Amino acid sequence: MDNNKTTTATILRRQAFWEELWFYRKAVALYYLTVRFTSRFLPTYGDRTVDQMVQAARSGKQNIIEGSADGVTSTEMEIRLLNVARSSLQELREDYVDYLKSHRLPLWDKDNKRFEGMIQYCRTHNDVADYEPFFDVWTDEEMGNVAYTLCRMCDKMMTSYLKELENQFVTEGGIKERMTAARLGYRNDTKHQLEEARQEIAKLKNEIARLNQIIAKNNYE
Repeated sequence: MDNNKTTTATILRRQAFWEELWFYRKAVALYYLTVRFTSRFLPTYGDRTVDQMVQAARSGKQNIIEGSADGVTSTEMEIRLLNVARSSLQELREDYVDYLKSHRLPLWDKDNKRFEGMIQYCRTHNDVADYEPFFDVWTDEEMGNVAYTLCRMCDKMMTSYLKELENQFVTEGGIKERMTAARLGYRNDTKHQLEEARQEIAKLKNEIARLNQIIAKNNYE
């Protein structure tokens, strides 16, 4: 019998390594940038914005981790947590917009001579180490615009990633569907193996009958 013929479905999904996801790495850089930004430019005491911004930045990166980990068993939970991460980073983005506006600082656009350089840098640099040397050098205008840009880039990448997860969920289903498929696959494999065993036994019986006929004939002669 060929024991390699197995069609049993896999219950657990392949886990995404969140450390390799660009939007996670940018979210980590954004968290540490936010911690430094708030410590430099916002009051140490009496301003709830500090806690709100730091917590929003932390929620962004932490929910990406939790979502990717939970995604092994539940695509629904991964989608839900990644959407929480998106919401947190959107909230953080608005905090930076509010800061820039309230301090009469510009939100850079394509008409600003530094805009394209910033966009290119943020697009091609994903890690804390790429931004940390500037934490104590950039002005609040520079840090605010970089943080805003990172928030937007993370959101765009996560939106594309979520669409892939949703398509995957539609085609593969959740864990219940995968468990059912695995169980059906196991039953089908078992039936297939039993049928092969029956065929093998029938062949052996025919061979034994043929050999017995030869033996009987030789004994008779």
